Amino acid sequence: MGGCAGSRRRLSDSEGEETVPEPRLPLLDHQGAHWKNAVGFWLLGLCNNFSYVVMLSAAHDILSHERTSGNQSHVDPGPAPIPHNSSSRFDCNSVSTAAVLLADILPTLVIKLLAPLGLHLLPYSPRVLVSGICAAGSFVLVAFSHSVGTGLCGVVLASISSGLGEVTFLSLTAFYPSYFLLLTSPEAQDPGGEEEAESSARQPLIRTEAPESKPGSSSSLSLRERWTVFKGLLWYIVPLVVVYFAEYFINQGLFELLFFRNTSLSHAQQYRWYQMLYQAGVFASRSSLRCCHIRFTWALALLQSLNLAFLLADVWFGFLPSIYFVFLIILYEGLLGGAAYVNTFHNIALETSDEHREFAMATTCISDTLGISLSGLLALPLHDFLCQLS
Repeated sequence: MGGCAGSRRRLSDSEGEETVPEPRLPLLDHQGAHWKNAVGFWLLGLCNNFSYVVMLSAAHDILSHERTSGNQSHVDPGPAPIPHNSSSRFDCNSVSTAAVLLADILPTLVIKLLAPLGLHLLPYSPRVLVSGICAAGSFVLVAFSHSVGTGLCGVVLASISSGLGEVTFLSLTAFYPSYFLLLTSPEAQDPGGEEEAESSARQPLIRTEAPESKPGSSSSLSLRERWTVFKGLLWYIVPLVVVYFAEYFINQGLFELLFFRNTSLSHAQQYRWYQMLYQAGVFASRSSLRCCHIRFTWALALLQSLNLAFLLADVWFGFLPSIYFVFLIILYEGLLGGAAYVNTFHNIALETSDEHREFAMATTCISDTLGISLSGLLALPLHDFLCQLS
């Protein structure tokens, strides 16, 4: 018995010399930290988009201040403001909801244009603090506004909050590669990324300390390197611009004009349902990357453009008999838009090197903003043209 016990001890000792087994608890801790990071970024994205989405969904109500009595200071004293157009199926506001879109996106565009040039020099904590203060201020201004001008000022604050938050959190994902490893299937993960994932697990997102800086961060890139990276990103930037141009041309240019009188919903209620269904589609598709990974985002741009052409034709000819057909198309539109966004940044995260990833994330996030801005600029004259028709 003693010999057997001694042989077992010697066997155990020899095995310990050859291979040291990995302790189980640290692996569980690493996996838990990975999921904390994923949940943390999911919550950050949800909170960051909240004020932006609310302002767009309330665009019809914000502009309705223009028709309230005793509130004509922002209207030219000559012509009277255009009332509800009961003789036209469009039932237009005197100002297009694209005006709210521009107020909600142009400050974001400025922030994203300047971000790759020097925003990385500002620590992440002050950026998040400013974003949160602007979001809170936007709700206060809009809630207590008595004019369109004051309401649009609140929308501008929401835009600053969303733009600064988006470029901050997307850049921050460069320090947490495990976030992207979790969003792909196990067989698609790169074995070489395990070391990075373990490193990020040691600096979880949900904590008080700042993330460790990488030796090759975007602050050390030369202008030549930045230009080279930017040219490589055009394969993803252009389709994302097209997707967001098409969908926001629909959202803020056509939603208000897709008015059905053969339903119990008022015009404002129809507009809110359109926005809700669109955002529901975006939310579902942005949260489904683990289930569906799309490599060629150009296909999504083509499908979204077809959506725009179809709904524009319906605004002009009015061939859809029921609002429920529009509901289905808008939900599909949201699914396409969310899929294009999340797959674009996921592909970039997997295909860029460590030293270029932070810059690539901050640069590509201008794509959606650029497409939205262009759609708002074109939606304004389209609204005025169609609303002048009898």
